[in-house]
Amino acid sequence: MLLENKTAVITGCMQGIGQAVMDLFAREGADIFACCQCETEEFKEHIAALSAETGREIIPVYFDLRDDDAIREGAHTIQKAKKKIDMLINVAGIADDAYFQMMSMESLKNTFQVDFFSQMLLTQYMVKLMMRNKKGSIVNVSSMIGLDGNAGQLAYSAAKAAMATATKTLSAELAEKGIRVNAVAPGVIDTAMTSVLSEEILNRQLANADIKRKGTPAEVAEVILFLASDRASYVTGQVVRVDAGIG
Repeated sequence: MLLENKTAVITGCMQGIGQAVMDLFAREGADIFACCQCETEEFKEHIAALSAETGREIIPVYFDLRDDDAIREGAHTIQKAKKKIDMLINVAGIADDAYFQMMSMESLKNTFQVDFFSQMLLTQYMVKLMMRNKKGSIVNVSSMIGLDGNAGQLAYSAAKAAMATATKTLSAELAEKGIRVNAVAPGVIDTAMTSVLSEEILNRQLANADIKRKGTPAEVAEVILFLASDRASYVTGQVVRVDAGIG
């Protein structure tokens, strides 16, 4: 197993790519702090079944990414567990889309808070824990939209562009501490987020893809697994496109 005896902190575990990463990492031997906004019976049942299947410890940590104090409290919960943190996977995000002239500043600020600022705050805390071990791996989830832009998605594209450039900057800063930082830039993935996109936007994106279908969260999770694992020990500062050849 690629992640045996390792511990990962993963955000956005309730659904989509985050849940796919959580499931895959547990099956590869990792204990997990599963971060999401709130507790639900469905999620409790899912992590209980996953823990029973894999024999791994899945610890739920609930906090709202729009609330900095709640993020700090969540980080302190992880710290107090006194487990060695090997990996941080920043997945959580929202897409509040609108054409520029119809976009509110409140929407722009909210998207940046959830998709970028909150992840950077949590990363600061987790880096402190990784530095104690002089080793760690961070994988951020950006987006092909953050690299290419897309009409009607200014808030999301700008926040994900920030995540991509932060990945390169953090890689340069943290390499001497033994911490690698990479990102993935997914394309059109079959998640709740893309289910609300208009047919116009979806068709425009898929028209440029070499593989004419949506990707799956599991396919993105496999790339994240590689980047997080020791198999990618000489890989840092990279933003890897998982987009069916759109880029």
